[in-house]
Amino acid sequence: MNISVLAENTSRDPAFGFEHGLSLYIETNRHRLLFDTGASGLFAENAAKMGVGLAGVDTAVLSHGHYDHGGGIKTFLALNEQAAFYIHRRAFEPHYANHAGEKAYIGLDPSLLPDSRIVLTGGRFIIDDQLELFAGVKGSRLLPSGNLDLFVKAGDEYRADDFAHEQNLIVRENGKTLLVAGCAHRGIVNILEAFALLENRMPDTVIGGFHLYNRAADTTEDAGIVEEIGAFLKDSGSLFYTCHCTGLEAYGRLKEILGGQIRYLATGDRLAVE
Repeated sequence: MNISVLAENTSRDPAFGFEHGLSLYIETNRHRLLFDTGASGLFAENAAKMGVGLAGVDTAVLSHGHYDHGGGIKTFLALNEQAAFYIHRRAFEPHYANHAGEKAYIGLDPSLLPDSRIVLTGGRFIIDDQLELFAGVKGSRLLPSGNLDLFVKAGDEYRADDFAHEQNLIVRENGKTLLVAGCAHRGIVNILEAFALLENRMPDTVIGGFHLYNRAADTTEDAGIVEEIGAFLKDSGSLFYTCHCTGLEAYGRLKEILGGQIRYLATGDRLAVE
């Protein structure tokens, strides 16, 4: 399968704009799939430059209910008339983050919800024999400390976000399995263990952010935590492509541990996953 990075926090090529967000285009032998839409319509501008036809996408998936992954949903729906868009049923809850001493809204545009092409998901959701979603990861090992600054509003109260709205994508092709995680708010270690329970194996390849950088506080996860995560990833035997909320400092430490087993993705990158 072939993967194009339409939006990410960095870019290696000045031809491509970048932003705090994530959007991936995944092409399999049966599907043209969009995973997340970044924070704005930038993903569509970059797609045009990369020759990616968003009108031909047949399936779209949102990883969770934050603007930096779903800010471009309205743009995509205007460009594409056919794709079903799979979004967790709790993703449209009002999500907030601590910012400059106040609670800032970081959720989705609730006016999008009535669109007939949005398919609300939950738990384990099988799209077909090649594509599957799973949510509700329960593990609590090595959770991102940045989660402490993230909330869901219930009435007039803010409660800690439990990330029940976060879902992960499994893509199967030619006997190989790809796991795609948006931000891994439930912890990349817990997500991998949940995957292993479903599949009785580790994925061949993993793509996604690991939320080891807290943008609001401008801090990177404790070095000892990053090392524990790195040791687990190394033992998994999977190949990792990380990006977005992992942060460059944490990625550098993971690279020291995993070597060629981990690589960084930037806007405009293309890769072939076997």
